[in-house]
Amino acid sequence: MTDYRGLTWDHPRGTAALRAAAARFSGEGHGHTLTWDSQPLEGFESHPIGDLCARYDLVVLDHPHLGDALEADALRPLDDLLPDAVLQEWRAGAVGAATRSYTLDGRLWAAPLDVATQVAALHRAAVPEPPRTWTAALELAETMPGALSLAGPHALLTYFSLCVALGDAPAVRADAVPLVGRETGVAALEAMRAFLDRCDPATAGLNPIALLEHVADGRVAYCPFVYGYVNYASAEGSPVRFADVPRLSPGGPLGSVLGGTGLALSRRAPVTEELVRHIVWLLSAETQRGYLPRHQAQPARREAWTDPAVNAHSGDFYADTLATTESAWVRPRYPGYTEFQQVASELIRDGLLNGRPATALHDDLEALHRTAAEGRAALGEEPPAVLHRK
Repeated sequence: MTDYRGLTWDHPRGTAALRAAAARFSGEGHGHTLTWDSQPLEGFESHPIGDLCARYDLVVLDHPHLGDALEADALRPLDDLLPDAVLQEWRAGAVGAATRSYTLDGRLWAAPLDVATQVAALHRAAVPEPPRTWTAALELAETMPGALSLAGPHALLTYFSLCVALGDAPAVRADAVPLVGRETGVAALEAMRAFLDRCDPATAGLNPIALLEHVADGRVAYCPFVYGYVNYASAEGSPVRFADVPRLSPGGPLGSVLGGTGLALSRRAPVTEELVRHIVWLLSAETQRGYLPRHQAQPARREAWTDPAVNAHSGDFYADTLATTESAWVRPRYPGYTEFQQVASELIRDGLLNGRPATALHDDLEALHRTAAEGRAALGEEPPAVLHRK
């Protein structure tokens, strides 16, 4: 008999359903148990995945961690454990690129458990209708308190969303130069600065959960790019509404960077028929449409996102953000990317807050990207020295 331990992230969206399901699993009479620990959002975003997989059997991760996880040989490929029919169902049924984001080198490394992307968040009473264009978003920020998601890795992710909205997605390979075309990169940074100049700079240090708390209590009326949390829309009488991100031009792309979570099995996990059956149950259409939404989770299957009852319970969170989520861009997944993401975000955040010209800031970012790529090539398994914080 096996006592499985899992690690998720410390928010009801990440813990409530998994812990309730674990109690169900542990009580099925087969003798196995499953317990879920949690870590802060910042740990989920940046803690070394190899270390987590050495200590836990199941790990909830984000797709950019795959490169580091595969380099450390930390995960079991799920396609070795699951029938092709189940894998095909996951690929066909997941929202947007959710399943594809956890597929690397032709193997599936995590089950697409939860889907999120950067969407717009607004206070219902203050902003009855969401801005549909960036120009309208800037006009709104002149009269209503706005915020830009910049904390932790999110300055880079907001920058990437704007690049995608400009029609020029960033490079996904470590050795690709440039990371972003100069015209696009400068335009994205200038757009960020234009919005930030209309905001309280104190909000730059707030992670998405804290930003949404500010929207809920009215301190922020509108945030154009922030990872969506159904919990804030589904609370009875919730003042928070979510919407598709604003387009940079009428008819232009909906720029957003995919997030969400995948459920992975570490190499240390003993694989049993009961555990595999539990994972398949978590990803089933029935569970994703019923059990997970009832337990504060944010499902990954399209059947849940388009279900009228699920939307009625969530304040139309899913219907109102589906277009953005379906078109969301998949981030790089090479070894060392998550550390680059953290340091590059700090560079952008500090540059914007300290008034560095967009052209110079773009050049700084490209230089960091080149140095990181060269460091990986020169140092082999070691991360590039430029990415080590002082």
